Amino acid sequence: MKVAILMGSKSDAPVMAECERYLAHFGIESETRVTSAHRSPDATAAFCQSARDNGFACIIAAAGMAAHLAGAAAAHSTLPIIGVPLENSALHGVDALYSTVQMPTGVPVATMTIGKAGAANAAIFCAQLLSIHDAKLQQKLLDFKKMGSRL
Repeated sequence: MKVAILMGSKSDAPVMAECERYLAHFGIESETRVTSAHRSPDATAAFCQSARDNGFACIIAAAGMAAHLAGAAAAHSTLPIIGVPLENSALHGVDALYSTVQMPTGVPVATMTIGKAGAANAAIFCAQLLSIHDAKLQQKLLDFKKMGSRL
């Protein structure tokens, strides 16, 4: 299984590198893409609609400001969607947090905290979801907790 990491902009890469690092620690393959709910809505929708068929188990979507990427992913997929609000606006990510967490009934997004901590937690939460039927991953999570839950 693999995880898709979607970012609204190339400038989000340094924050989402933290997510990639944690997924790699747990041995979870990931694929990172830059796609936007606003600048490339058709490509975003197409990717999310085909993600399950393409072997993805979860989508982590990170965006700042209006932060519609996670919601757009959730609108076009039945996979678990984890949103990471980013701190790239005058409101320091609070706008992105509100946009990511305020989803209507039927379009759920698990929302993490703003920035690098949210990126790391998205990877950890994803590992927890995937560990439900994976004993090796469950053990990696137990070991991770024993070492203080930080890399």
